[in-house]
Amino acid sequence: MTQPGIVFDGVWKKFHRGERHDSLRDLIPALVRRAVRGAKPQTELTAEEFWAVQDVSFTVGPGEALGIIGPNGAGKSTILKLLNRILPPTRGRCEVRGRTGALIEIAAGFHPDLTGRENVFLQGAIMGMRRAEIAAKFDRIVEFSGVGDFIGTPVKRYSSGMNARLGFSIAARLDPDVLIIDEVLSVGDAGFQEQCIVRMRELATSGVPLVFVSHNLPAVLDICTRGLVLVRGAAAFLGSAADAVHHYRAATWTSARALAPHRDDSPIRITSVQVLDPDGRQVPVIRSGAPSRIRISFDAIRPVDRPQFAIDIHRDDGVYCSGIGTRLDRWNTGVVEGPGSIDLHLSRLMLTRGSYLVSAGIHDSHGARLFDLQERAFPFSVVSDSRDLGAVSLDHSWTYVRAPQLQEETVSCSPRVF
Repeated sequence: MTQPGIVFDGVWKKFHRGERHDSLRDLIPALVRRAVRGAKPQTELTAEEFWAVQDVSFTVGPGEALGIIGPNGAGKSTILKLLNRILPPTRGRCEVRGRTGALIEIAAGFHPDLTGRENVFLQGAIMGMRRAEIAAKFDRIVEFSGVGDFIGTPVKRYSSGMNARLGFSIAARLDPDVLIIDEVLSVGDAGFQEQCIVRMRELATSGVPLVFVSHNLPAVLDICTRGLVLVRGAAAFLGSAADAVHHYRAATWTSARALAPHRDDSPIRITSVQVLDPDGRQVPVIRSGAPSRIRISFDAIRPVDRPQFAIDIHRDDGVYCSGIGTRLDRWNTGVVEGPGSIDLHLSRLMLTRGSYLVSAGIHDSHGARLFDLQERAFPFSVVSDSRDLGAVSLDHSWTYVRAPQLQEETVSCSPRVF
């Protein structure tokens, strides 16, 4: 049985809050406190200590990609430093087997006075590679990084984006056995970020265990097979990447948002907004191209003649993807009264992979008066095997015409539906 490349078993890590001693009078009592503290069990904390990581366990095997997500201060960067052996665990076992390619801080490991070229060879040597191996891959590293014009310049003169480009290129192009990447990729431009995502996907597909820390949830969905949600140093969820993203988004969305207040004089109010599968079950994750439903539940406290229902879908980054309404479709709801719901049926959800939010509104029959509006009321994620970019996944095919016979060969590229 193949052993996992990364083992993180019951790991705890504590830190001391900052102490400064400006005199011998302050230093001696501090040393005494530390001596006493040393006799305490490792599970106990003094007033100056806190747990940055608390009993976290996971493994990453060949071809697996683990995305680590969570709010700022959750312990993500500490876990990366533990994995990269920059920090030792207080308790538990942390093992990374094989040659590790890592980018956990901008310019981490770079010597500022050495040139980009010299730092490539330095990092390769740290990874345990021979000079001849590094030289054989040097041109590919420089080409991928896009800093070829400055490869002979000391890296202390590089911008943060140039440092990140070169750092990732070294980590991902020196054939690592394990790849560990932090959010520092966010300093790069969109084109380079896409290059990095493609490269990480290639490495994972080839069997390289990968750990990726990011606030870019669509990137986590795109790259990772599993996800770990951290909250205050503890594992709040560990499972599929799609379920982890939904768990994180639902928690932050619930804590940050309540249903918007209703107008006191409104005759009809939205009580909930849901995304459902064809069987009517609420689902946090939908496969692109699959059928689905969006349900607006309401309560009409008195009869309302021909109310108009509208649904908007936005991507997490604010891109407006779709707006659909009963008024635009000229669909007459008739008179509604009491509790009920309106379902929007989508035979194929033609969105690309990513994170989305549904908004819902109700107007009067003329569209002039807004009865109720619930913005970004339900978060959901879309997964797909397609590599399409943008917000919309289009049914498409390619045709090759052979000249001069003009024989056509057509290849269908419709999204896969499960």
